[in-house]
Amino acid sequence: MAIQTSGLHHVTAIGGDPQRNVDFYLRTLGLRIVKTTVNFDDAGTYHLYYGDESGRPGSLMTFFPWRGAPKGRHGTGQATATAFSVPEGSIGWWHAHLTAHGVDVDELQHRDEETVLPFRDPDGLALALVEHTRPDPRAPWDDGRIPVEHAVRGLHSVTLSVADETATAAMLVDDLGLRLTEEQGPRLRFAAGDGGPGALVDVLVTPAAPRGLVAAGTVHHVAWRVPDAATQVDWRAELVDRGVSVTSIMDRQYFRSIYFREPGGTLLEVATDEPGFTADEPLLELGRALRLPPWLEPDREQIQAMLPRLNLPDENNPAQLAAEQETADTGAAPQQAGTETP
Repeated sequence: MAIQTSGLHHVTAIGGDPQRNVDFYLRTLGLRIVKTTVNFDDAGTYHLYYGDESGRPGSLMTFFPWRGAPKGRHGTGQATATAFSVPEGSIGWWHAHLTAHGVDVDELQHRDEETVLPFRDPDGLALALVEHTRPDPRAPWDDGRIPVEHAVRGLHSVTLSVADETATAAMLVDDLGLRLTEEQGPRLRFAAGDGGPGALVDVLVTPAAPRGLVAAGTVHHVAWRVPDAATQVDWRAELVDRGVSVTSIMDRQYFRSIYFREPGGTLLEVATDEPGFTADEPLLELGRALRLPPWLEPDREQIQAMLPRLNLPDENNPAQLAAEQETADTGAAPQQAGTETP
């Protein structure tokens, strides 16, 4: 069978202080925290998932946040930018909103039918908001912090920086089923599925750039979608047959994963769409409490003692939401009332 992913599943990055991470992605960007759990390979560290209402694949940005984590270095061999899709006509609002909140915002960029607003999160992670003349039909997370007409719709694209594009392009096309759709100078765009927002990857050729260092403020890996576990098994076998060094299938509780590196050095993942984030808690309660997989539950008390407490905004508190909305464009500090996790 031919491997052909339909698009991005999630992007995972390394952050610094967990509370600062929560405040930025929930209160400033207006994403929903859909799962508060731990790094299954290092249970003393949070794994925080942000996305739309239910955390659908293609909406997800996730973090391993470590207090005091050393700073990373952007360069070749890694994903150097993550872009979110916003509605056409909203970039001006976002520029004012981010500036009011003291966010490090760069100059607008114009690429064909796209307007791009690059900025950085508090740890220096390179992000962007992209508006396009092509509508994005995905529904945003609407909790009142960001006006729904401007709210993030989900991931738009990721950028991989490489010293040479030849082998990376071949893997994207031959091993993931993407297609080359555009070439502008050192930037090549590849598309999966219907080629809309959430199904795009740009390969940026920067031979003079230093090699990247994955640490705080950088992307750890980029995950692509596979519909179900059976298809993933077939895809893994096909990748192995093609000579790709692939991990065994790993149970991530909310999806199953395999990992491998593209020739330029970026760690890639293929993750299943199922079972999703309501596997262990109801939709209305997503992200509110620390969730652990069954094999870590016996160590819950010890794990909770290692983790810093998180103050999460209370999505069911209209007064708090109204207060945060009132200060959204003033740059004032948000109210910190909420629930503590764990």
